[in-house]
Amino acid sequence: MSEFKIRKYAVVGAGNMGSGIAQKIASEGHRVTLLDVSPEQVEKGLAGIAATLEAGVERRIFRPGQPGEIIQRITGTTSYADVADADLVIEAVFEDLEVKKRVFSSLGEACRPGAILATNTSSFCVGELVESCPNPERILGLHYFYPPAMNRLVEVVGHKGTSNVALEAAWTAQEAIGKTPIRSADTPGFVVNRYFVPWLNEAVRMLEDGIADIPSIDAAARKFFGIGMGPFHLMNVTGVPIAFHAAKSLGESLHPFYSPAETLRKQVEEVGEPWTLEGDPDPATFENVFARLLGVVSHVATELVGEEVATVEDCDIGARVGLRWTKGPFQLINDVGLSAARDAAEISVGPHGLDLPPLLRDSAPKGIPIRLVSQTMRGNLASVKIERPDAMNALNPEVASQLVSAVADARATERPIAISGSGKTFIAGADIKFFVDHLRSNSFPEIQAFTQHGHELLDSLSGQEEAVVARVHGLSLGGGSELALACDWIAASPKASFGFPETGIGIYPGLGGTQRLPRRVGLPLAKWLIFTGQSVGASLALEMGLCDEVADFENLDSACASLAERGSLEHRIAPQSPNSEAFASLWEFFEQNSVEKILSGEADTMGGDKREKAAKKMRQKSANALFQAERLLNEGEALSLGKALALELRDLEEVFSHPDALEGLAALIEGRRPHFQEPATAP
Repeated sequence: MSEFKIRKYAVVGAGNMGSGIAQKIASEGHRVTLLDVSPEQVEKGLAGIAATLEAGVERRIFRPGQPGEIIQRITGTTSYADVADADLVIEAVFEDLEVKKRVFSSLGEACRPGAILATNTSSFCVGELVESCPNPERILGLHYFYPPAMNRLVEVVGHKGTSNVALEAAWTAQEAIGKTPIRSADTPGFVVNRYFVPWLNEAVRMLEDGIADIPSIDAAARKFFGIGMGPFHLMNVTGVPIAFHAAKSLGESLHPFYSPAETLRKQVEEVGEPWTLEGDPDPATFENVFARLLGVVSHVATELVGEEVATVEDCDIGARVGLRWTKGPFQLINDVGLSAARDAAEISVGPHGLDLPPLLRDSAPKGIPIRLVSQTMRGNLASVKIERPDAMNALNPEVASQLVSAVADARATERPIAISGSGKTFIAGADIKFFVDHLRSNSFPEIQAFTQHGHELLDSLSGQEEAVVARVHGLSLGGGSELALACDWIAASPKASFGFPETGIGIYPGLGGTQRLPRRVGLPLAKWLIFTGQSVGASLALEMGLCDEVADFENLDSACASLAERGSLEHRIAPQSPNSEAFASLWEFFEQNSVEKILSGEADTMGGDKREKAAKKMRQKSANALFQAERLLNEGEALSLGKALALELRDLEEVFSHPDALEGLAALIEGRRPHFQEPATAP
């Protein structure tokens, strides 16, 4: 769907940022060329990557042997001729405009006109580079956040001449390397640094004003923003001069309010040392500290939206993903209330002669709307996208409600619909905390209502006038896989995976999984997937009939459009034999053996590795959940889909009232192994 096809990557600059970007690209399975001015710089960058990867093995991020595989995908060079065939080149040299211009001039000479050229600048506007090389429509910004190999956020920035197809291709490429992209206009600071740098600067101003000392400011920030390091600690880690120069740049470009505090200037130009963090915090100062920090963030974030630099949602995603705040600026504003946020902004920003942005000044007391689900057009398809990347797009009542509205808006376009998720995950099931909170407060009706509404939404997806396609680009678990099953078609990327882990947390798939899955893959394989919680990758899912097409990232939208052209499906007929001989053994095992026989050890695995593994996995699950899932699967086989789906709602209270449900769900949140009740005879 784009004239830009990104298969070959290149990075210019082998320093901390450039090598980290190259490492991330290679870690996600893509080949990348890393270019710098000297062999020594290239080797230093590659050595840094190797050391980081080996440290990842020790932390169990990578398996032994994987670092070598990743390094082999990175080619070091000092010649621009070696990036001539790249589809996307990312400039990541140090922040010197003239140096960056020379890099872009060299790229303009070396690269073909169809290559996208991106800058990782954080100090300059993208438009300042467009005169350095031809074809400015393919020039854009990709601003990664430190450390780029781990931090998933990237800002995608187009200057006024960047083509939409180049932006879309670059966006898709970021998804392909596991990044969470947000969109920004080409303005100083882009999105996140526009409010994060003043947040740091305000911390220094409070120190200057005697509001609180460094330990208290850091402690208050950690408490209210839910972060591991306060502003002074963060500046020490990333470099105090970086904060100073960022504030200086924003102050020169925007308004003196953004200019560095005098104490920050002195710390860099006169003291030349990191901040002293030692001391005991004073909790009595915390509220005033939070108010000042909130005031700055409230002002700048609402200003960004008013200037159409970013959306409300992208501002919040940027904070949660890039800065690891537990809440974004607009969620913070809504939580404290518009009146309190206005008062805080007046205190923080008013003395600098700035008026409140209209969005902050004029919004209704109920708060500023935040979309968790977006509805846009993506080519010929109406796109419905869940925008909770930091929560793996987990479903909760608010998301479900917004999904209903977004699907209705998409239906109104009279176009086929593609449902997708933001970030690295499609949908990682339902929000577990929602269930735990209501079980502990003995309020099951809320769980029943949420599940009922979920059924109504999923029932409305397939079999309509326009087809609905699930665009599964990454991890899909539980309710996410059930939502995909409820669509007419499923298109998957090679990195997609499908799983139904519910029996391992004491419940059964309750959004149609026990009934739609057998109609996709056959009853025996549905039992295998649900009883064991086994996840399957895209290729296996295609082989067994769990998805309809697998396409690379750059072709995933085309695959969705192609599937949509087949029209919608009234119903599916369950296969009576496996689609592939590879699943014959498992099919036979689950066709012939009940849960009770498998758990008791009576089922003959015939020494088969797949069968042995399945039986072992089942013994780690909740026996109660297994028995209930088996009953639903067996009862629903002979019924119409509508009547079969009603069985899940019928038995919902029974499964959630069993002790295994709270134990399994709570254990997942607490990061421990659940202790289920001993297996009993099947009810």
